[in-house]
Amino acid sequence: MTKRDSKSTALFLSQGAIIAAMYVALTIIFAPISFGAVQVRIAEALTILPLFTPAAVPGLFIGCLIANGLGGGILLDVIFGSIATLIGAILGYLLRFNRWLVPIPAIVSNTVIVPMVLKYGYGIDMPIYLLMIYILIGEIIGCYLLGELLATVVLKRENLRNIFGSH
Repeated sequence: MTKRDSKSTALFLSQGAIIAAMYVALTIIFAPISFGAVQVRIAEALTILPLFTPAAVPGLFIGCLIANGLGGGILLDVIFGSIATLIGAILGYLLRFNRWLVPIPAIVSNTVIVPMVLKYGYGIDMPIYLLMIYILIGEIIGCYLLGELLATVVLKRENLRNIFGSH
């Protein structure tokens, strides 16, 4: 392994760990609105970060996995909620050529998967379509509105671009 490869690996691991830690912290700090049928998970703003670095993909997945576990989620939620975030992060990274598209996969995957977990895992007695609408609204606020605000801040601040940028 060359010195450059070692530096790239260290940067990737550091960025992923920072993103995971931020996801966990934001989810737990805002726990009252991070869980349940009606939720706005502030940490979902971080789903814009695949725009800047591929390290966001494992960072978001691991962060969601830990946050759902620490938040008292059932195993079904920990697994499938995290898979929804992983799907969104991978597809968001593939769409990184257009910043406005990056949050959309996270919105869609969570809107499809999380209501099923709420209905069948937690037994929430609401129609699936209504759970989907609630999750969709929360995801639009978290991923799209807050995520695009975060992207704007990162793009305008060189020190943040240095932290999250891979190029």
